[in-house]
Amino acid sequence: MNIFSRRALLLIFSFALLRFGNGQDSTALVPGIITFGDSAVDVGNNDYLATIFKANYPPYGRDFINHQPTGRFCNGKLATDITAETLGFKTYAPAYLSPQASGKNLLIGANFASAASGYDEKAAILNHAIPLSQQLEYYKEYQTKLTKVAGSKKAASIIKDSIYILSAGNSDFLQNYYVNPFINKVYTPDQYGSYLVGVFSSFVKDLYGLGARKLGVTSLPPLGCLPLAITLFGFKENGCVSRFNTDAQGFNRKINSAATNLQKQLPGLKIVIFDIFKPLYDVIHSPSKYGFVEARRGCCGTGTVETTSLLCNPKSPGTCPNATQYVFWDSVHPSEAANQVLADALILQGIALIS
Repeated sequence: MNIFSRRALLLIFSFALLRFGNGQDSTALVPGIITFGDSAVDVGNNDYLATIFKANYPPYGRDFINHQPTGRFCNGKLATDITAETLGFKTYAPAYLSPQASGKNLLIGANFASAASGYDEKAAILNHAIPLSQQLEYYKEYQTKLTKVAGSKKAASIIKDSIYILSAGNSDFLQNYYVNPFINKVYTPDQYGSYLVGVFSSFVKDLYGLGARKLGVTSLPPLGCLPLAITLFGFKENGCVSRFNTDAQGFNRKINSAATNLQKQLPGLKIVIFDIFKPLYDVIHSPSKYGFVEARRGCCGTGTVETTSLLCNPKSPGTCPNATQYVFWDSVHPSEAANQVLADALILQGIALIS
């Protein structure tokens, strides 16, 4: 973490301790972290689903605690794991479908995210992922369980003061729009983006109605720079697929505008759109500046289109020995080292949520 991030956290640390010092983990700046979304933040829910989008086998997790796969689409920690540690949590909120999501473990939040999910409900269902609407239903269940564990007063406090994280949109474009002629021949990227942002706004209103007040939402990354996009669509270009990046930036403008409107409409809501486009784009275009060697291929497998067990598995040829040199772990997801860069950006941008 850079010096500015540390200073900013120190300024709010004592204030937060005064407010949350009686929580389960008195060193944490907020009582819990509650997460919705896709594979960028899934910590193992898809392990319990009949879907090909899983990361519960090596080499996933090889640099994580105990060097075991956990369902995270990474060699180690996600950006949200690193953020949780920075906020003072000693353990991570459990995947809601896992056996760990019970008892006192629920006091620090829960994770409802599902790889291959997104704003587009139909696409999530086709991928056998948990759609956002079902993630919200699980969240309602969680609230009931939390009240039984913590009592109604403490549960209400946890629900109100926790940070909520939403990551979606990647799968909607990469695994749906760009590869589905039934959609991309009918809708422009701009029209499809508007549809997705409409779903986003409805989801935020529903979440607000259930008590959430502090929400951080990730923007789209530079989609055209992901190894998957370069491999499948970049045959006419030397670098990133520029039209995909243009689409991502257009979507990001829409979601920022929608967030501004939601904050005006919903009293007491704090909402921050985390810009992950710029920090990841900067790393990809100047990897050596950040200590990376390779920014065009993933470490796992051949580094081209790996996202499922068919292509990224213990027998994959060419999986790199040192993932810290790679911006990407597989064809879509950043390595733990790149997630550290993103986490630093998240903390800086999200200070409004914890102050």
